[in-house]
Amino acid sequence: MSRIRNIAVGLPVREGHVLALRGSDPARGIEFYRAIGGGIEFGETAEEALRREFREELGCDLDSVELLTVTQNIFTYDARPGHEIAHVFLVSSAYLDAVPLGATLAILDEGSPVEWVPIDALRGGERPLFPEGLVELL
Repeated sequence: MSRIRNIAVGLPVREGHVLALRGSDPARGIEFYRAIGGGIEFGETAEEALRREFREELGCDLDSVELLTVTQNIFTYDARPGHEIAHVFLVSSAYLDAVPLGATLAILDEGSPVEWVPIDALRGGERPLFPEGLVELL
């Protein structure tokens, strides 16, 4: 990646858990969680992008969104450098609230697992939540 990517990500929170995508970086040999969302397209606001991404990735509409912060995420994934400006939102959805805490969903267009993760487990640092700094917001 040779350019800065603007993204919008959402944090659905319920009963001390946050819904996040489970991933891994084979080059570094780590497992992690990532906030759900994706790129902001030209002519689209961060909120519009977030709502579109949740529809595309989980097939659900968001009932409410609240901007928490905008942060930079400079990282390495699969041995390649990346740089994102992340618009981070607290989100709610009746659809997601009906998903049991022990259930695993899948990202519709790629199959990555999504699950409710106890926020306290993220504070322990066993598996980080990206972009960095989100655990402190929760």
